[in-house]
Order: sequence, then C-alpha cells, then structure tokens
Amino acid sequence: DAQAGQGFTLQQPQPKVTVAVGETLTLNCITSGDAEPGPVMWLKGWGSGNKTVYDPSNEDPSSHVTMAAPGSDTDFTIHIRNFQPDDVGTYYCVKFVKGITGADEVFKRGDGTEVSVQEAALVPGMVAAAVVLCFLLLLGLFVALCMYRRKRQGGVGSPCPARAVAMGSFSSVPLQCCAGTPGTPSEVLDAESSHLPSQQSSKEENNIHYADLQPLPLAPRRGRSLGTAPTEYASLRVAAK
Repeated sequence: DAQAGQGFTLQQPQPKVTVAVGETLTLNCITSGDAEPGPVMWLKGWGSGNKTVYDPSNEDPSSHVTMAAPGSDTDFTIHIRNFQPDDVGTYYCVKFVKGITGADEVFKRGDGTEVSVQEAALVPGMVAAAVVLCFLLLLGLFVALCMYRRKRQGGVGSPCPARAVAMGSFSSVPLQCCAGTPGTPSEVLDAESSHLPSQQSSKEENNIHYADLQPLPLAPRRGRSLGTAPTEYASLRVAAK
C-alpha cells in the first residue's frame, strides 16, 4: 500500500452518499500529476474481502458500471446504474502501478465513499390521493348512516297510531287520527275538522275533538215539550305527537 508519489494526487471527494433503489449512483474520482504506468480501478471494500467494481482492462459492455468520461486520463468517475441493496458498501478509487514482478501493485487510493440506501419518500401526489380517498370513505360512511337512520325511523310503528282518550266518567275510547269506518266517532271528527277556521295554527290543528251526540234519557222538565230529547257534546284537546 504505497501512499506516497511525487507530483501525483488522487481525490475522492465524497465521504458519504445515499441513493434510492433503482437509481443511478455516481462516484467521483479525479487524478492529477504523473505516475508510473498502471490502471485506476474501483474496489468495493478494502482488504482480503474487497471486490473489483471497475477495471478498465476488463470492461463489460453489459455491466451496470460505466465510466462517466470514457478515454479520460484524469477523470475516473463512474456510474452504477439500477442501484440495489446488494451494492451498499464503501467504494475506493485506487491507482495501481506495475511492480517488479510485473503484477499490479497499489500506488495510491482515495479515502473511500460510504454508500447507503436512501429511504423512499412519499410522493406528494400519493399523499393527496390518500387524503381524497379517506375523505370519500368518510363521506360514504356518513351517507350510509343517514340512510340507515331514516329507514329505521320510517319502519317503527305506523304513521297514525291510535290513542286512547279518557273523558269524564266515560271509559277510554281509542281514537283513530287517520281513517274510520262509517258510523264511528271518526266521522264526527272529520265533520268537526271541516268546520274549523283555516287561520288556526298548526298547534290547534293537532287538537282532537270528540262528540257523542246520543240522546239522553227523557226527563220531565218545565218549559219543554215532551218530544224534545236533549243531547250532550264533549270537546277534548289531545296533543298529537
């Protein structure tokens, strides 16, 4: 590991880099000055477990690692396309020279670039779509709840329930507010309602009037003829619910 060289410098300016999966990673390496003949390569890791990432003498056109400036003697920046989690690690730009035995020996290396995976950020469009979807779900739930309550209220009981009214000494008599058969007190109710003034308020229209016009037993009284039969009329007010 030779770190010294007369007039030769190697700069690897990126100490740390983050990249998203599937994107292109760019690693910079610039050299200047003169040095013995030998290639500049990129290694992943350092020591016995290192792996050659780029070797100018063994370029593969199908490789996802390419030179940013092909043919340059000073710019050895590389691109790693379609970055994957397996590509995470520390990368070194290394200058090699021919040794006495003819094998490549390390002449100078960069400080290394630690590469990590960038966490995917939420796209603003995805956030907006999620907000709209939540709003639509809440709106649908609210409409369904309203329809359920309306259906439930409409199905409970009948719209015109019968009510029992107690009048004086009379027993409780059920009154129908909607319809009745001929000969029942509902006919009298309809007759009384038809004569009510149209200017009455809605509260007065809810009052129920009941009349029983049955003749009372005859009783001798002064000033009346024997053929006259008195009747009795009763008016009740029942608040309709």
